[in-house]
Amino acid sequence: MQTPNIMNEYRKINLKQWAVEDRPREKLISRGPRFLSDAELIAILLGSGNLKETAVELGRRVLSSVNNDLNDLGKKELSFLTTFNGIGEAKGVTIMAALELGRRRKESGVTRKKKITCSRDAADFFTPLLQDLNHEEFWILLLDRGNKILDQYRISQGGISGTVIDVRIILKTALEKLASSIILCHNHPSGTMEASEADLKITRKMLKAAGLMDISVLDHIIIGQNSYLSMADEGILQ
Repeated sequence: MQTPNIMNEYRKINLKQWAVEDRPREKLISRGPRFLSDAELIAILLGSGNLKETAVELGRRVLSSVNNDLNDLGKKELSFLTTFNGIGEAKGVTIMAALELGRRRKESGVTRKKKITCSRDAADFFTPLLQDLNHEEFWILLLDRGNKILDQYRISQGGISGTVIDVRIILKTALEKLASSIILCHNHPSGTMEASEADLKITRKMLKAAGLMDISVLDHIIIGQNSYLSMADEGILQ
């Protein structure tokens, strides 16, 4: 006796009952993706909702769980997404893949900028690589005499609170690429925009060691949540 009621409820909230111009797929085709809300875009990825929610309503609930922060959603694991009724492994993987493509698109835009002229340029380069990580990573950017980018390298990967840095590896990499200068960068998953004593110690150590090789350390950038700290701008490298 319960089945008809459930099916009636499902029909009542089915997206097919919406006006054509309000359905996410049709809306995208007729007006373009910029006219869709985040929830509607997620609904297209989902394809369907569950017995109690349309795909759009489910998308809204997913977004609400991360305070409507797509950056935060991009950090979530598959196990988080599959806790929602109506999102199985396949749908969860689809959402994760779409968010990763968005991150890579952003990354490819800044890597085309070949010259570093200020701390903002360096932060814009590293932010797509580091902002969404739940663990700490340490990277270097190698530059020629004109401050044009030669290459970038991930030196180490650690946990939530830190990562191990080997000065010898950094110098070896810089020398192999004939770099004239380097920019150090790591992220703070906690979002704290303050250099720790360990950060200051490795920076001073790098300044001294690189100076012996006639290589300049132009900056040490710390990437946080939608912000960054430049040790050069703060006068720490002086």
